[in-house]
Amino acid sequence: MALWFLHLLSVYYFSCVDATVFMLHNNCKNPVWPGFHSAVGKPLLGNGGFKLKPGQKVRISVPKDWSGRLWGRSGCTFNKKGLGTCVTGDCGGLLRCTSSNSVPPATFVDFSQESTDFYDVSLIYGYNMPLSIIPKGGSGMCQPCRCVSDLNPKCPSKLRVRRKGKVVACKSACMVFGTPRYCCTFSYANSDKCKPTRYSHVFKRACPSAYSYPYDDPPIFTSCKGANYLIKFC
Repeated sequence: MALWFLHLLSVYYFSCVDATVFMLHNNCKNPVWPGFHSAVGKPLLGNGGFKLKPGQKVRISVPKDWSGRLWGRSGCTFNKKGLGTCVTGDCGGLLRCTSSNSVPPATFVDFSQESTDFYDVSLIYGYNMPLSIIPKGGSGMCQPCRCVSDLNPKCPSKLRVRRKGKVVACKSACMVFGTPRYCCTFSYANSDKCKPTRYSHVFKRACPSAYSYPYDDPPIFTSCKGANYLIKFC
């Protein structure tokens, strides 16, 4: 048997054995286009993005040392070359996102694997749809993190993103006002100075286990080993 073929077999075997599984499930009534970012030097999952039909599930193998984030895009239209646009969560008009081109507001899942998995649901860059990460198996503090509330109708008027008269996303206060108080920058870049605001309180009430601003402290601590993960949109 050719050496190159044996090499391919070994790569496939070890990547399958030494991998975590993300099961992405679109529980929404409309299509969702998952997007992916990877940390520097880490492989890009799912070719950067794809379409997920209502009710559809897609399994993705994740290398054991992967770290990055994923989110859902809505109202997307792409041509055969993968060029187009999304109403929310767009990433530079590309079906296949790169590592630096997402456009908030969007609900994010942040994920980091070392010897232990750490993950969270973040509204620091705003909100566009419900999103959950639910561990399956594993040991340690394997807790689900969720933002299952529809935050768009509750979004403060100054933070609303509208499309054809409908609220389709909710910006963060940092995105709208850009001040150190809301962005937790400069003299506010520490937990003593950067405190919740009336805007982050709206996010927190809707999704208690998600990060609502940079120095938020969600009540659920996640530190999980050896699990696979269900990631559910809506």
